[in-house]
Amino acid sequence: MPALDSESTLVAVFAAADYFDAPEPFLDLSEAFPTSVVVGCSTAGEISGGRVHDDTIVVAICKFDTATLRLASASIDRTSMSRSAGASIARDLASPDLRSVLVLSEGLSVNGSDLARGLAGVFGSSVLVTGGPAADPGRFERTWVLHNGLPAMNRVSAVGFYGDSVEVSYGYQGGWDIFGPQRKVTRSVGTVVYELDGEPALDLYEKYLGELAADLPGSGLLFPLAVWSDDPGDQVVRTLLGIDRERRSVTFAGDVEEGSWAQLMQANFDRLVEGASSAAAMARGHSDGRDALALAVSCVGRKLVLGDRVEDEAEAALESLPWGAVQAGFYSFGELSPNGVGRCDLHNQTMTITVISEV
Repeated sequence: MPALDSESTLVAVFAAADYFDAPEPFLDLSEAFPTSVVVGCSTAGEISGGRVHDDTIVVAICKFDTATLRLASASIDRTSMSRSAGASIARDLASPDLRSVLVLSEGLSVNGSDLARGLAGVFGSSVLVTGGPAADPGRFERTWVLHNGLPAMNRVSAVGFYGDSVEVSYGYQGGWDIFGPQRKVTRSVGTVVYELDGEPALDLYEKYLGELAADLPGSGLLFPLAVWSDDPGDQVVRTLLGIDRERRSVTFAGDVEEGSWAQLMQANFDRLVEGASSAAAMARGHSDGRDALALAVSCVGRKLVLGDRVEDEAEAALESLPWGAVQAGFYSFGELSPNGVGRCDLHNQTMTITVISEV
């Protein structure tokens, strides 16, 4: 499709993690779209329309009439670099006519909360920032982001959308059920929680998971943590990524601040699907009848819970999108979108949808 290649064309690529070792298709894309903005990442599953695929490559191509695009990238060699990487990218993209930013980041070495803070520290709530960290199929071994047309580890890339003609809207929802008592986070450092109500955090998980505790940390994806500071209505969800049996601690995919409140969550199949539908309905904006690209980012934990029903949420989202929208996306290790006050934040275990169109 050479007619689609232009400096105002977005080529979004979502691919199985193992394509890191077989990058020829990405070279083909770069050759076919030499002037376009090409971004992409590894996934725990690829979304195309109402279908969910594994071990594939999904490509979405969107050419704008008058809007302009700009690409920025930064390295994250250490987790401690996450905030500075976010701030660096935001400064590179900042402009009075910037309307929205799509961010795709490394999924394992990044602190998604710090990345979001870096972005929000520059943009505040004036620029819509969405996206998410890359993933692999629950192995937590290797994730990557496209950089100069090839898969690269330890990087974050973002594309900015500029101009009055761009219209971008978003929605995010969970669908998990809260259970058990509210607990105070009495000891934590960054993403690592050591104590809840003064007791070892891992002890609590093992108590509630029962026989599933033997499969931690993998089984922890089925039991995320709701976290909030003052108002439970402003809660974020945190995915369990790792455990330390010696220190009895639990590591999550985003920061869990000491002094905050937390409560365990568990899956409800129907509510997860309803959450995906609600996220798409929130993202409709005013794009009915216009060509639109809907970028769906859902969490690997949702995919594992839904199992054979995983396409139900993709189909539910597609049905609730505006007429004329094309859906593509991926299963991630986290989701980036505004929180209740409009600033970019890290979410886990949600379906986040960004609808991009042009007036």
